[in-house]
Amino acid sequence: MKLLKSFAAVALFGIIAASCGKKESTESTDTTTVDTTATTEVAVMEPNIVEVASGNENFTTLVAAVTAAGLGETLSGEGPFTVFAPTNDAFAKLPAGTVETLLKPENIEKLKSILTYHVVSGKFDAATVIDAIKSNNNKYTVTTVQGAKIDLSLKDDKVLLTDATGAMSTVVMPDVQASNGIIHAIDAVVMPTK
Repeated sequence: MKLLKSFAAVALFGIIAASCGKKESTESTDTTTVDTTATTEVAVMEPNIVEVASGNENFTTLVAAVTAAGLGETLSGEGPFTVFAPTNDAFAKLPAGTVETLLKPENIEKLKSILTYHVVSGKFDAATVIDAIKSNNNKYTVTTVQGAKIDLSLKDDKVLLTDATGAMSTVVMPDVQASNGIIHAIDAVVMPTK
């Protein structure tokens, strides 16, 4: 009988020990789950302007130009920036050979001037731009990062850009969000006079 009681005590101790071991294992698993969730949240951060453009097949020419001009780091910076981004089709409207000529090392300063003419400091979504235009008799002038001005206006509820040469471009895809600003895709490249 004493042997049976001893065996029962050892068995009960084993069950208690096993239960404690499982509890520790569960707590360890829960901690791992929390760490995994934290890692996942960091990986879901919103991409910056350059990353958004790089991930969109409509902006491959723009990304190539930004890279050639050495502006990738600037447009990946803190910002915020509003970029009126010409699509591939917009670049295709330029005279034959223009893009290739601008991408040459001897034309980098001109390329930088053109690209920064498409950028405004600050983050201005479509609603803000439209309100500014309506509040200013259908014409709102912004100063670009390049230093020259672009006139914004409305026609048939679409935002139009009129550049320093008088040429026009239309916003075809507004409010593409990025961590450091916003992109409004446009259908023509705007040009400064400088």
